[in-house]
Amino acid sequence: MSRSKLLLFILVFTNVIYAQDFQLSPKDSIVKSSWMVGLGYNFVDDADSGLKGLFKVEENWNAVAFPSRISIGRYFKNGLGIEAIGTYNKYKVGKVVESAVNTVETDYFAVDARLSYDLNKIIGETAWFDPYVGIGAGYTDARNRPRGTVNAVVGFRTWFSDRWGLDLSSSGKIAMDQAKGNHLQHAAGVVYQFGVEKGLSKRGLEKLVLIEAFEKENQRIADSIAAKNAEEKARLLAERLALEKEKARLAAEEKAKRDAEEAQRKQFEETIKGYGDVQFALNSTYLNSKSRAALKKVATLMETNPNLRIQVNAHTDSRGESAYNQKLSERRAKKTVAYLVGQGVSADRITFEAHGEQQLLNDCDDNSRCSEAQHKVNRRSDFKVIKF
Repeated sequence: MSRSKLLLFILVFTNVIYAQDFQLSPKDSIVKSSWMVGLGYNFVDDADSGLKGLFKVEENWNAVAFPSRISIGRYFKNGLGIEAIGTYNKYKVGKVVESAVNTVETDYFAVDARLSYDLNKIIGETAWFDPYVGIGAGYTDARNRPRGTVNAVVGFRTWFSDRWGLDLSSSGKIAMDQAKGNHLQHAAGVVYQFGVEKGLSKRGLEKLVLIEAFEKENQRIADSIAAKNAEEKARLLAERLALEKEKARLAAEEKAKRDAEEAQRKQFEETIKGYGDVQFALNSTYLNSKSRAALKKVATLMETNPNLRIQVNAHTDSRGESAYNQKLSERRAKKTVAYLVGQGVSADRITFEAHGEQQLLNDCDDNSRCSEAQHKVNRRSDFKVIKF
């Protein structure tokens, strides 16, 4: 597996893990601040029996059958809360009140204000359990004996959703006038939050760190893949450019070779042309002395250049029938070849073509009037170098 494919596999794999395990969910958030209202029941223990009678519900706790407690509070990010609470109750006949059995049913009213602190700020925040402690002061009218109180509270809230929860608490209410007695007040009720501002829990913050780490790693892998791809593209481009450069060099060398060969070929042809014309008389294949002298020089040239091969092209002038002229040019070509062979040139180094009157060197065709000298120019054998 190539390095870039391995990096891509790692990136896909980490994204799958990220998608499954490292996404923030509602469970990772908690309420940081809110308003809260509550409605529930309060239970008054005025038996003056201390902790020994704390759980003697049947003997000591006074309650009414309908909701008897209402509260409203504002809770802040730093864990503090300010609450106002109103309660109503009745001291029932038969309950222990101030260490004696109560014989007359009387009303209980209280209005309290308190400052609370969320213990999650110390023990670690959760999304569902909020223990708290608090202090405060209030006004209580119990058994027609009004008094100011200093209050201490301990309690907790447990949450069913972001908005709704259950609030349980116990308060010790100390009378500012010691002659009027102290008592306990317990509460249980439903609370509702509004004006909520949320934030991440400890678990959510830990997940956020992991998410950021995964995103950073994914970016690193993506950057590495991009760099690898860019490197591969650059390598392929360099290879392509090198190949194109090599092709261009080879093409230039080939062209230079062809040009050199063409120049040499033309040089040979110009040399042969410089030996003089191989010409014939009208209707004749006879080689005159001038023509034989030129052919001897061609033979000498081919002897000194053993790789030289030539093609003899024989022609006629335009006078006479075309078919006759074609046959006449064939005989002239063969006569020229035969003379060169007679001079020692191997026959397999010479080819010939007969063109008749098809390749005139001037305008002396069947429709023109030309002098003998003009017609003579066309009665010839010339040479083409085909290999050297």
